[in-house]
Amino acid sequence: MHAAIEVQDLRKTFKVQRNREGLKGAFQDLFKREYNEVAAVKDISFTIPEGEICGYIGENGAGKSTTIKMLTGILVPTSGTLKVGGYVPFLEREKFVKNIGVVFGQRSQLWWDIGVIESFQLLRKVYQVPEQDFKRRLDELTERLQLQDLLSRPVRKLSLGQRMRCELVAALLHNPSIVFLDEPTIGLDIVVKSEIRDFLKSMNQEYGTTILLTTHDLQDIEALCSRVIMLDDGRVIYDGGLDDLKTRWGTGREVHFQFGKATRKDKLEAWTLDLPVKWSAENDMAAKVWIPLDTNVSDVLSRVVGQADITDIKIIETNTDDIVRSIYQSGSAVRSETEWKEGITS
Repeated sequence: MHAAIEVQDLRKTFKVQRNREGLKGAFQDLFKREYNEVAAVKDISFTIPEGEICGYIGENGAGKSTTIKMLTGILVPTSGTLKVGGYVPFLEREKFVKNIGVVFGQRSQLWWDIGVIESFQLLRKVYQVPEQDFKRRLDELTERLQLQDLLSRPVRKLSLGQRMRCELVAALLHNPSIVFLDEPTIGLDIVVKSEIRDFLKSMNQEYGTTILLTTHDLQDIEALCSRVIMLDDGRVIYDGGLDDLKTRWGTGREVHFQFGKATRKDKLEAWTLDLPVKWSAENDMAAKVWIPLDTNVSDVLSRVVGQADITDIKIIETNTDDIVRSIYQSGSAVRSETEWKEGITS
């Protein structure tokens, strides 16, 4: 399988003016400015094969947007190498852009005051898409994202959800093989988010479109991505499968029980006395038990099922959101880089 995106020792530093204190310092700054160098991305490396949907996550300021800007040719790296679709983005821009689509959730590529269809026609000319190919592609995308009634409206009259669906069409009109999505569901309601996720999944399955997705909504990651790259302070602290992320940093699972007959919490605790589990109960008809990852759920179930009158059981896995939050809150993001590297070499 070929690589769609190849990144090796990629670094980006910015010069930031250092302001000296006091009136004398301000006067000196007028004639001779001093700068600090700040590294936003610090020697990161990864490869994304063709056809993969990869989640790129991290807190604000972790370096996600800077990476995307280098991968799309907007920024030139300070050092390191990168190739996207076989091209070096900032050197081979004209050939490169025909192969990629980009959606920035907080910036529009559509013209504000003209009809949506006119924006699409202008983009057709920018990307030099033949008229017949454009019409076929537009018809397919319009039907999938239900845009028929929106094409004649100016962008300024669209809701945020409608505009984001149009932004996706704009990014995909020239049938790119690689798509960069920077916060594509930000500010959208649950229904529209779900529609966009389903659409992206179907595009990937049908056309083998490679997608790099940055998002703060970790349900996007759960719904779409099999692989996650996590950034902290400009460094990769995790690169692997979503299931491995849950296994490595997940705290455990919760099992929720509904009972047909009253079952007291002290009885439940007695049945599982020798297991490292923790029970909580709203009342005698409902209880939940927390089970650490190194304990089998079946061991707990076997103790309870034979003795209680159970009407419903739900097993809830650790949420990706909870894992990422706990990594940052505990300060273990710093340790995680070492842990991850040790895991790779062991």
